Amino acid sequence: MTSPTVQQKASFWLGLVFLLGIALGAVAGYAFAHRGYAAERTLTAEQRRAQKREQLAREVGLTPDQQKQVVAVLDAAQKEYRAIHDVSDPQIDAVRQKTRDKIRALLTPEQKPKFEDFIRRLDEERRRTGQ
Repeated sequence: MTSPTVQQKASFWLGLVFLLGIALGAVAGYAFAHRGYAAERTLTAEQRRAQKREQLAREVGLTPDQQKQVVAVLDAAQKEYRAIHDVSDPQIDAVRQKTRDKIRALLTPEQKPKFEDFIRRLDEERRRTGQ
């Protein structure tokens, strides 16, 4: 057996790099496309409720008359939930603020900006998820 020539080695490495590029491109393309199509679109609270009502009607097999009655029951419950939130949300916010103030009192001056950044991100996430 003869040892491969420089040209054969170069061809081998060029081919290998080319094949790895194709494989990497295919994996990256699949991942990018899959993430774009599989990503769940953001629904409003009302859209989520409507989706759940439709799912309930379909899975339970509700008649159109039952669907109207269920929607009325769920709408009444939603009004009660809002009334509870109107009372409890300010109380929860007050406890949240008091807790943050207590934590701030424990922190060093170097830690406080990091804590404020953490709180800012936490609040943004809460607004985004509706919690």
